[in-house]
Amino acid sequence: MLKFALTGNIASGKSTVQKLIEEKGFKVLDTDKVAHEILQTSDEIRLAFPSCIENGEISREKLGQLVFNNIESKNKLESIIHPEIRNRIKDFFNNNKNEKVCFVAIPLLFEADMTDLFDKSLLIYTDDKIREERLISRNNYTLQYAHLRMNAQISQDQKKDLCDYTIFNNGNLNELKDAVDDFIAKI
Repeated sequence: MLKFALTGNIASGKSTVQKLIEEKGFKVLDTDKVAHEILQTSDEIRLAFPSCIENGEISREKLGQLVFNNIESKNKLESIIHPEIRNRIKDFFNNNKNEKVCFVAIPLLFEADMTDLFDKSLLIYTDDKIREERLISRNNYTLQYAHLRMNAQISQDQKKDLCDYTIFNNGNLNELKDAVDDFIAKI
């Protein structure tokens, strides 16, 4: 099995590419969804971040504001979530070992130091200005908070040098579909 990491910085279009790859019949594990599940079920997170509990649940908005403004809180959260995500990725590959190619959508591939789990990597690269506009319009972020979130990740240019493949997502959906088709043909 070829184990592919699908990565890209916030608002790059990873989810759209993931959907296109799934439509081609490939299995994809979405680590954002895994992280959200962990947030809602982990007693360790509840104990570590009691100020982020709202109506008995962890508020992702409150937690995001806290961890993106406090490196110690961010490190604490990641020390809880990343080992569990690593385990879920291994389980996903074990459960799909008869597939020729499997993908894991993992935005923090390099930041979480999980490259050892994969054979190849695909970066979705979108110009920073476009990503900024998406965050402001899609997520209602302020410009300052959009930059804070964007700067919390390794730069796209650094990731481009580290990845095996790159899809540039600065155009429309049809151009992105064509780029995904070209990529699938290569692998």
